Amino acid sequence: MSHDIQGLLAGWEYDPSTVKARWIDGDDGRRKVQLRLDIGVLQMETTGRPDGRSPHGCASLLEFYRGGGRASGDAERRDLGPEACVEIQQEAVQYYHRYLAYSSLRHTEGVIADTDHNLALLDLVRRRAVEPEMAWPLLQFFPYVRMTNARARAERLSAAGRPGAAIEAVESAMEDIRAFSAEHHLPDIASPLAEADSLNDLLVDLRRAQPLTLRDRLERDMADAIAREDFEKAAVLRDELRRIA
Repeated sequence: MSHDIQGLLAGWEYDPSTVKARWIDGDDGRRKVQLRLDIGVLQMETTGRPDGRSPHGCASLLEFYRGGGRASGDAERRDLGPEACVEIQQEAVQYYHRYLAYSSLRHTEGVIADTDHNLALLDLVRRRAVEPEMAWPLLQFFPYVRMTNARARAERLSAAGRPGAAIEAVESAMEDIRAFSAEHHLPDIASPLAEADSLNDLLVDLRRAQPLTLRDRLERDMADAIAREDFEKAAVLRDELRRIA
């Protein structure tokens, strides 16, 4: 039996300009997801941890440190030292690769679940790292993870015919990212504002696609009437706006 994976890569070329992923059926009968990398392929489980492991007998390190398993003991109250923070960062990287693959495959629910997981890991190290410096290697990615989570939630809500809720999800993420930037005294040229700008572009698109309410239409028509100096029409529209206030 050959261990060379060249045959697996044949016909699936790496493209640095795009993320390539695919579903496969594993030899164990379970569905898996593969992510094409420059040096090969990353294969991940679709449930639990991407590597299929159960650290400390728990579904994930997040569950372990939340005290969600028999083996967790006092882990829920334990401060996180350097080794624990590194292990948590490694778990976050696994989930990052999987939600990157899910994003390519338009598996919105998977993106939401895995970014929720990583946001919870970020909060865990923020609250419980022995030293703040230990948390920062992971915490610095909050803007990107929060942005990705908001984009997926907005996509799901828009598809469900809830454009207003999609807009609220994006606005909330923008506020969180800006608060993070202010809390950590990041300069205006730093990444967090780039993520906020990206979400603002999405927000503009969502608002354009949202059907106009009666108030929106009346306000638009009144502004047009004023611009045309049709003040009689503008007065009528103003009265209608007052009636629905």
